[in-house]
Amino acid sequence: MKTIIVIPARMASTRFPNKPMALIRGKPMIQRVWEQAKLANSDSLIVACCDKEVFNFIKSIGGEAFMTSPTHPSGTDRVFEVVKNFPNINSFDSIINLQGDMPLINPNDIIKVNNSLLQGFDIGTLVTDISADEECNENITKVNINWINKKDFGEATDFYKISKDIIKNIYHHVGIYSFTYQSLKNFITLPPSSNELLYKLEQLRAIDAKMKIGASFVKNVALSVDTKEDLIKVESILKFKNE
Repeated sequence: MKTIIVIPARMASTRFPNKPMALIRGKPMIQRVWEQAKLANSDSLIVACCDKEVFNFIKSIGGEAFMTSPTHPSGTDRVFEVVKNFPNINSFDSIINLQGDMPLINPNDIIKVNNSLLQGFDIGTLVTDISADEECNENITKVNINWINKKDFGEATDFYKISKDIIKNIYHHVGIYSFTYQSLKNFITLPPSSNELLYKLEQLRAIDAKMKIGASFVKNVALSVDTKEDLIKVESILKFKNE
């Protein structure tokens, strides 16, 4: 599939200000995410940012960056601003929204998010195993999957954070998405649904609008960085790997 990867990044994170430029063993986090995305060998790779510091840094390491509006409510909106201005965007089969806080993401997993688009879903995403303790953790987004072909692909039927005290067919959601240009445009033009506003989960807008979200299973997904404590854990992992 002809694929463009867009990495949304902003410095004004509520929980972790200046997160994209936070150093992880000497490298800014956004650089580590960008380097992993480069290894996925997509047809195009862009960092979508609203801060000159991030824009100038990505340019300085040879990457492509695009300045977006600072008022976007989500990274998905930031991605759409990039692609709607991208030449010949309709020639691309997939637009991957790769979160800018996943410095350890496996490049093969990035491309695997396209599996669901190949099966005709409107949106693709990834899931991984979840423990009983994690199902109770309200900081973790959970997803219910109706598997169609073992764990190669299935349909995501619900997303939630507050524990439902069930584990069957429940997985840890991995925050990476694939869209066609039309499905991304359709999603962005939808108003936030009542469930999205109530539960603070953007995915519920798609489900409420009857858009089909497909999911593929991946093992041992690396930690995303939501807090400074997460950053310390990632540094420990890289130190152990001598990277």
